[in-house]
Amino acid sequence: MTHRPPGPPGPSHPSAPPQQQHLPPAFRRPQVRAVGWQQPLRWLRSGWSDLLRCPGPGLVHGLLAALFGLAVLWFARDDFWIMAGAFSGFLIVAPIVATGLYAISRSLQQGQRPGLRDVLRIWLAHDGRLVHFGLLLALAGTGWVFTSAAMITSFAEVPITQPLDFLRYVVAQDGNWLFEAWLVLGGVLAAPVFASTVVAIPLLLDRKATVLQAVLTSWDAVLAAPGPLALWAALLMALSMLGMATLMVGLVVVVPWLAHASWHAYCDLVAADDPENSAAADATGTN
Repeated sequence: MTHRPPGPPGPSHPSAPPQQQHLPPAFRRPQVRAVGWQQPLRWLRSGWSDLLRCPGPGLVHGLLAALFGLAVLWFARDDFWIMAGAFSGFLIVAPIVATGLYAISRSLQQGQRPGLRDVLRIWLAHDGRLVHFGLLLALAGTGWVFTSAAMITSFAEVPITQPLDFLRYVVAQDGNWLFEAWLVLGGVLAAPVFASTVVAIPLLLDRKATVLQAVLTSWDAVLAAPGPLALWAALLMALSMLGMATLMVGLVVVVPWLAHASWHAYCDLVAADDPENSAAADATGTN
């Protein structure tokens, strides 16, 4: 899939395809494109290339993520539910935290030489849409923790208070299938969050879309290519778990790598904006 050509920096309005012109303005969103099974691996290659071309901002993000993970391990080492909540929240909110790295990839794509100042510029803009979306993701993470706690507490043979209790009485317990059921529940709850975020935050960065338009576009992208995006979700989770399994050290590289790759996923999944349609969008107030 060919990436959109370099263009001037700055957001633009999402231009709705013709089949959406009958919808209310708030529900119109950009055209999405189907992708093949090989695309997720190409996104990883492109993300790795971006990290090598501009390593500084990404490694700073990765180092902060690793330090956060180590702090959670230390302070919540005797409280399983605090640890589970912190790591669940980290995984869910990570796409928001990586917004600055999407900006780095966009600048590289436009032939510029970005740096940490570009990341700071994104956050100093105080974009209320990102704050709004971040709060929604935090709410989703909280719901997952409470649902997970209710399930484990109801069916575990003993109270689960420490990480070792979870390993001993949930993961390693023979014959009760609680761990497998917990994984299924996690997958069921994580699927709509992934579908709502896969391209939403890069879209909010790149264009003057609303949160609703960004979420609907993400769902459109998933429905257009469910198989490849299921593979993409599995790769994101596997690499994130691998980074955590190395006592968080791997997150120094994994976090920026996946963030840059996610920008390239957005570029392939969402069609480039049409300036003529953007002008029409301005006239109808779709922003």
